[in-house]
Amino acid sequence: MSERPYTLLSCSVSLDGYLGDQTPRLALSIEAGFDRVDEVRASCDAIIVGAVTVRTDNPRLLVRSHARREERKARGLPSPPKKITATNRVDLDARSNFFTAGEAEKLVYTPSSRVADARARLGRAATIVDGGFAHTRFLADNLVDELHLVVAPTFVGDSSAPRFVSDGRFPWSAERRATPAEVRQSGDIVLLRYALSPRFRDE
Repeated sequence: MSERPYTLLSCSVSLDGYLGDQTPRLALSIEAGFDRVDEVRASCDAIIVGAVTVRTDNPRLLVRSHARREERKARGLPSPPKKITATNRVDLDARSNFFTAGEAEKLVYTPSSRVADARARLGRAATIVDGGFAHTRFLADNLVDELHLVVAPTFVGDSSAPRFVSDGRFPWSAERRATPAEVRQSGDIVLLRYALSPRFRDE
């Protein structure tokens, strides 16, 4: 059996642990943070985002830096990493940037009962895969090797807003604490980088 891919989970949260509020977009990052994300993105084979992110942020998920795109090509890699999303409701628009921007392969994971619906709705815009992903599931199933948590100096203060993770049983607890690897300040945001498995690569 082949070894699972190295998995890096990266997200921005408010001081009270929310991914955003109920408005279409709550900016929790700054330009310097975007460049760091672009650097991380250029190092990956695939990028996974939730369907809510696809709907609300309409991300292109491309490598913005020309130099980084050329470096990927020199290494024999496609310029854009694969794009992957997961959805339960298949409420996705095939005309969104996720599906139309760039030449990257697009994969959509959805429950078995929604596979036919996803194929009918998205057509040739993406390959539909029977399955599902989320922050909580990746972490609870111990499938994350590295975590990048960007903390913005804001509070959301809305219990109905989306949180970083939902309830679950996680491998890290008071008895088994996650290992800090780096703390970096960029403007008024802070990056917390954690090693979550023995496979962690400190590059």
